[in-house]
Amino acid sequence: MKPIQIAPSVLPVDFSRLGEAICELDQAGVDLIQWDVMDGQFVPNLTFGPDIIASTRSLTKLQFEAHLMVLTPEAMASRYVEAGCSRLIVHAEACANLRHTLEVINDLGAASAVALNPETPASAVCDVLDLVDLILVMTVRPGFGGQKYIQTMEPKIAEVRQMISSANLDDKVNVEVDGGISAETVSGAAKSGANILIAGSALFRDPKGLTHAVQQIRETATSAFNSR
Repeated sequence: MKPIQIAPSVLPVDFSRLGEAICELDQAGVDLIQWDVMDGQFVPNLTFGPDIIASTRSLTKLQFEAHLMVLTPEAMASRYVEAGCSRLIVHAEACANLRHTLEVINDLGAASAVALNPETPASAVCDVLDLVDLILVMTVRPGFGGQKYIQTMEPKIAEVRQMISSANLDDKVNVEVDGGISAETVSGAAKSGANILIAGSALFRDPKGLTHAVQQIRETATSAFNSR
């Protein structure tokens, strides 16, 4: 069984205290940090450039992954790898030649991954599973934090997991979900086959603190994942 990983998005954090928040997340027991990179074109907002990410890299040994919600991600991939991101996630919808983009990322020495918007079918990644270590199923529309979890994405999560299993790649390729993940919604995502869970707002608003939020989501997700 793959272990459940909790990957906080730092998008909800006050940007003036990013470094402090990353240290707090590390102490709370998260498994990696996700940076939501937005370019103002593929999605409306602008967020983290590579220099901001690089400025925090020395504060933790946790893996950094960049979720590149950007057009032509291959053009900026090297900057985010240099900034300390060991995995780059690109959107299938943003790549003119998805396979080429993933090869560019792999050639930089980083792990490559593909995100699917809610309207994009699982079949969009069936021909690139050999190149990636993760498929991200979006359970909200990309571009904004704090959105409501789209439960109807669970069959797509299960379809992606089945595609990976059918290709005998379960040991190599993870399934990640992003959007509206909390202790209340995580069971459905995990039971459908997701083993990496992006949580943002739910972690930071838990009145009992980050450590409690991380433990609660992990325990709930592990039970659901193992009951599949």
